[in-house]
Formats: sequence, C-alpha cells, structure tokens
Amino acid sequence: MNGEESAFGDAEDNSGGAGGQRRRWLKIAGCALAGALVLGAGGAGWAFWRLNDNIRSVDINSALGDNRPAKAQSSAEPSTSASASPLPSGALNILVLGSDSRSGKENAELGGGGESSGARSDTAMVVHIDEGRTGATVVSIPRDTLVTRPSCPLESGGSTAVAYNVMFNTAYAVGGPVCAVKTVESMTDVRMDHYIEIDFAGFAKLVDALGGVTVTTDEDIDDEDSHLTLEAGTHHLDGEQALALARTRHGIGDGSDLGRIGLQQKLVKSLLDQISSTDLLTNPAQLYRAADAVTGSLTTDTGLDSLTELVTLGESLQGLSSTATKTVMMPVVTASYDRNRVVADEPEASELWESLK
Repeated sequence: MNGEESAFGDAEDNSGGAGGQRRRWLKIAGCALAGALVLGAGGAGWAFWRLNDNIRSVDINSALGDNRPAKAQSSAEPSTSASASPLPSGALNILVLGSDSRSGKENAELGGGGESSGARSDTAMVVHIDEGRTGATVVSIPRDTLVTRPSCPLESGGSTAVAYNVMFNTAYAVGGPVCAVKTVESMTDVRMDHYIEIDFAGFAKLVDALGGVTVTTDEDIDDEDSHLTLEAGTHHLDGEQALALARTRHGIGDGSDLGRIGLQQKLVKSLLDQISSTDLLTNPAQLYRAADAVTGSLTTDTGLDSLTELVTLGESLQGLSSTATKTVMMPVVTASYDRNRVVADEPEASELWESLK
C-alpha cells in the first residue's frame, strides 16, 4: 500500500538516527514485559504474577461466533528466535482502542470535560501487520464517523438493535469491546485477529514511567474541555498533559476530531522517540513501572490475555522497524446532512481496507 498521506499531509517520517531503531509500541511493550521477568529469582515470580494478573480480557471470539469476515490465509513459515521456539509470522489485524472510561478514581480525575458516566472509544486504530511481520500500516478511524452499527450481543444476554447513521464510538458505549470489534469488521470487511484497549490512567502512567514526552506543537492550544493550555513550540509533557494533548480538539484546526487525530499521530511519534531514548533494560525499577502501567490498564481479547502471549507477539515483531510502518487515516468527507460529522469517502475507504486483507 502506498497510502503514506493522510488528511494531515505526509505521514510521519520515522527514519534516521536512533529513531531508525525504534520498533512499534506493541513490540516495545512486549520487550518491557519480558524484561520485567528478569528482576531477580524471587522478584521475577512476584512480578510475573502481578503483571499477568493485571490484564483484563474479553472472549470476543465466543461472543461473535462464526458470522465474521474470514481469517487471512497465511503462507509464511513460522520464524525462530534465539530461544528456539517457532514464532508466528502470519499477517495480523489488531483493533487498538483508547478508552475514555471514567470508571475508577484515577480515570475519573483524568476524565476532563464531558459525561462522567459510561465509556466511549476516544481513539481507534486498526493495526495491520503484514505477512512476515516486517511491515505494518496503522489506520486511524475518526470517532465522529457516521456508520451503520450492527446488532451486537450483550454480556447480560440479548443484543442491541441495528442503528443507522450513528457515531462510530457509540459501538463501544453500547456494547463494549465486542460491539467495537463487530462494528469495525462490519464497516471494513476485515477480520480483527486481536483487540487491545488502554484507558486514561494507564496511558498517563506509562508516559510518567518513561520520564515524560517531548512534543512540538505548531499552534497555540487552549482547550477548556481537555484543560490544556500550551503556546506553540516545544514542550516536555508529563502523563496528564500528554493525555490532555491526545484528547484536545477544540481551538485547533476546524475543532473537529480530525484535528485531534493529527495531534495523536504527533504524540505517538514523540512517545516512540522517548521509548527509544530510554534504556529500560538497564533500569529495573523504571522498567517495572512501565510494564505495570501497560498491563494495569490493558483489556485484551483472550488470545492476548497473558504475559506469555504478549511477549510472543512482541518477539514475533523483531523484524518490524518503524521505517516500515505507515500511519494513515481512513479517508472521510464531511457528511452532507451534518457538517459536524464525517462519512467514509468511497471508493477510497473500501480500497484501503481491501489492501489490508
């Protein structure tokens, strides 16, 4: 796929210097988790139990059954690592959500403006890892995209009704991870092999565990809802400020979710820079804080709900460099009947999803 350009111009240039050694955050998370297990004989057992117990999971496969897009057929041979066990090397599609849940004291305090109850998917990305796992494409889905939300099974029994022309992020609000996955599969016709969700508090803790993140903004930011005020220029942000930046949409660009996606892409790049410059493996305490922040805020599908599975995923991505990772946004246009919402721009959107099969 040659879609290096999004609504915000050219995709991120991830090449050069130490940045050229960066790996995607999933691999970094996997390596951090693996490193946490070597904190010492007694400490390793406690760390494994603690970090493994942190992870929450949802059995999405059982909930959705067989009425889903077909799994991609892989011709790649499993790779091997120094530890000898064959590693998976087939293509993967992972739905990654940033949840704006206000559940729990820390998330409530970081919630900013908006409703204090319920939860929505504040950030949504489909991460496609190519067969062979040496290249990837990350597609951001604007939360204000109007979609047809399919009927979704509910944990309490029964199912939701089909809904037309509703915002994409309502899927998570009404049916949680299961409905988020089903909605993405319905609109893309692409099977989601895995699901990963991180909440407010976890993201903020991760940034703090890494010592903050340095971001350069092109314009002044003064957003009453995210409680962030920054002059244009370079700033070193702590976790709470970084989260506010990821949530900022008012007072930048046209004030829509598209502007927020641009800031989120910038923040992801800066976070990867910070990870690459922080040698976690030489600082066990900082390594553990980062791993605890990641696992303590994760909700995954049952295929990724253990340290062993997360580490295996991380190890399988050893050949994936950031220079081979493209960041794009799903093509959208303003809805003709609501200038505050967008709809998929066809046929470009369908062509993008088809390229990920």
